Amino acid sequence: MARTNEFRDKKVIGALLARIAENKRSLPSPCRIMEVCGTHTMTVHRYGLQSMLEKAGIEMVSGPGCPVCITPGEVHEAAIRLVTENENVILATFGDMTRVPTHLGSLQNAVPAKGSAVKIVYSPEESLDLARQKSNKEIVFFGVGFETTIPSIAVMAKAAAGEELSNYSILSALWLIPPPLRAILESGEVKLSGFLYPGHVSAIIGQEPYTFVAREFGFPGVIAGFEPGDILLGIISILDQIREGRPRVANEYTRVVRPEGNPVAQALMREVLEPKDACWRGLGVIPGSGLKFKAEYSAYDTEVKHDLRITARGIDLPGCRCGEVLRGILLPSRCPLFGKKCTPESPCGPCMVSFEGACLVHYKYRGPKS
Repeated sequence: MARTNEFRDKKVIGALLARIAENKRSLPSPCRIMEVCGTHTMTVHRYGLQSMLEKAGIEMVSGPGCPVCITPGEVHEAAIRLVTENENVILATFGDMTRVPTHLGSLQNAVPAKGSAVKIVYSPEESLDLARQKSNKEIVFFGVGFETTIPSIAVMAKAAAGEELSNYSILSALWLIPPPLRAILESGEVKLSGFLYPGHVSAIIGQEPYTFVAREFGFPGVIAGFEPGDILLGIISILDQIREGRPRVANEYTRVVRPEGNPVAQALMREVLEPKDACWRGLGVIPGSGLKFKAEYSAYDTEVKHDLRITARGIDLPGCRCGEVLRGILLPSRCPLFGKKCTPESPCGPCMVSFEGACLVHYKYRGPKS
């Protein structure tokens, strides 16, 4: 705890901010840094770093770092249809997923078919326990996540196969972080100066998957932790890379992230899953940006088992501009619905639902008129 407190110490934070301001004076404006991870977004706003950094000449921009947010509405709608049109189906998922609004409403407000239900779980393992306990029900786990949670979901498929659980499957919404970074850079829609790479994801994949950003685009980036000091140290690293003209993948989260990541988790993902082209809300189809179950695990793939035909287009509800927020080209407060029609109690899009959603974070820490 003592070491964590160092990353929140006011004197330390003040010294880091002063260093950022000094370094920024010798660099061109604007200096716009995208925090890819939703937890980074939360830290930036929770501790008031946004306004402090603005005074130092740094603009923080939120990116596609929330898996709930970037999952297209059509995937959520497939889950709704599954539980409303089929009897004796228990759809298990995380709480945020039940509140995402779609053209069919949300899972929270769905009326399940006879014997069916929506159940909130707090870990993938709970869904597997349901299948063991309720052999007369079809258990579907609606699993969403980036590389941080993907290994635990892969473990569930492997365990189900080992136990030959015929009443269990996974409706997967599994996303890889590096491909959308390429899509953002290639689009040129938003002028950025650097990336804050997500700490938890990087603990799994390591540093190498980001190297194309520096090698191909000459773009700096840094893996950062989630304390205020972590964020500021990451920004200092980006500014140093810009000043030196030597972009790279720096690691300012060495207490957690190893250069090679977690080889065991990586091997598990390769064993059970394989890449696929996937549609991201706001970004469209990105090559190799998603994962699907390999053929040998198709019996536990809900899309295959229940013959779902999901054509994801990533179209938001009328008026919702979550897609632009996720691309970093629109501040949540610039959306006409923000804080008016769209609130945490009555969200019009997933960015106001998830605890990692940029709109909810802005609303919570900066107010409905931020």
